[in-house]
Amino acid sequence: MTDPPVNKIVIFAVSGLESEMLTRVRLDIDRIFYCQTEITPLSDDLTYALDPARNQYLSASILDRLITLAPGHVVKAIAIVEVDLFIPILTHVYGEAQMGGKACIVSTYRLGEGVSLASETYFHRVAKETIHELGHTFNLRHCPSKACIMHYCRTLNDVDRRPDELCRYCKVLLDDEIERLAKQSRLSSANGNNINRISGIKKNVSQSLPP
Repeated sequence: MTDPPVNKIVIFAVSGLESEMLTRVRLDIDRIFYCQTEITPLSDDLTYALDPARNQYLSASILDRLITLAPGHVVKAIAIVEVDLFIPILTHVYGEAQMGGKACIVSTYRLGEGVSLASETYFHRVAKETIHELGHTFNLRHCPSKACIMHYCRTLNDVDRRPDELCRYCKVLLDDEIERLAKQSRLSSANGNNINRISGIKKNVSQSLPP
């Protein structure tokens, strides 16, 4: 019996996103996290997360929905949306993630400011924010090094200057976390096989008993 996929990430994408941009995102996810990806459509109707007073969307509400939508075989789930996101203490956010959790989200709403939506700069911004938020789900915190993609960005200029690589320290942390998830998956698979084996033995014994 083959083991379930360990490093698989589902990308929930709203309609209308550039296929070239999604291709860039998928390549960067594979490059940084060694993960396969699958793309699943996400409903454009996000009104359940809308705050009418702010005319913005509460990212935490979308994250909660993602957890319920994510297939059981994926290790992480990310949504890429086009609406303006916020958290209560900030005017807006480019994205949000559950630290060490399963889900994260990135908004393209502000990432296209000042550039063409068909430009390399725009694609880079979306890919960088995707990697950054996914990094948080792999337990990576904000890094003090400006030479790391996990460095905190306040402005789009910061995003543009930020590299698309992890620093050496964060790379070690990521490798450790990926290995931990792999061991956890192997243990879960072994436990499942043992349960199936025990169930099979019980069935055989039951069938061999006289009526």
